[in-house]
Amino acid sequence: MEQLEDARITALLDAQIKAQRLFDEVEAQGLIRPGTCETEINESIYSLAQRMYGITRYWHKRIVRAGRNTLQPYEENPPDVKVSEDDIVFLDLGPVFEEWEADFGRTYVIGSDPVKLRLCRDIEEAFANGKNHFQQSPDITGAELYRYAQGLAEQAGWEYGGPIAGHLIGQFPHEKIAGDKVTLYVHPDNHRRMRSEDATGRERHWILEMHFVDRSRQFGGFYEELLTIG
Repeated sequence: MEQLEDARITALLDAQIKAQRLFDEVEAQGLIRPGTCETEINESIYSLAQRMYGITRYWHKRIVRAGRNTLQPYEENPPDVKVSEDDIVFLDLGPVFEEWEADFGRTYVIGSDPVKLRLCRDIEEAFANGKNHFQQSPDITGAELYRYAQGLAEQAGWEYGGPIAGHLIGQFPHEKIAGDKVTLYVHPDNHRRMRSEDATGRERHWILEMHFVDRSRQFGGFYEELLTIG
């Protein structure tokens, strides 16, 4: 059993490392630049991932959000916009590597706007604080971690922008219960211990995400990766 769990952890970490390399290459190739539409960036990343890793499958829709669209959470499908000068863009991708899911999100500032750059720093720091809080709280529930994420946003002078702050991750397709929009998520109504076992008695692994927004300035930022591993 321990060997199987070690293999799961190794596979999930490997998937995340590959996702990080993909994001690094997106930046190196300058795919996010003024004048490009979200859909164009999305298609370019899809082609790049296919060339790098042979990926054609994603376990959730591929998200590229720019400008005012960065205010919108995952479930929304806002109209396509172009990246402008001094803009902000975030990516949220869920590639499947050899049957193992990754879920990775990062924010990019186009230009040198100091407020947008501060947002990028704040969401990365908030992720680290959220992960540390989880590690120090063995009985934490999804609702408690969500409230903690909200508090981190408020402390930094932002608003928390999403209806969740994370979710399960695993072997494709990961554990799902039809109609369950609460207990498999870091959700304000999820009062179950996040460290409870899954239906097969295995440890659950989670993704943590931070979505901070400034509605007055009409932009937000997003940061996401593994919570329980690494």
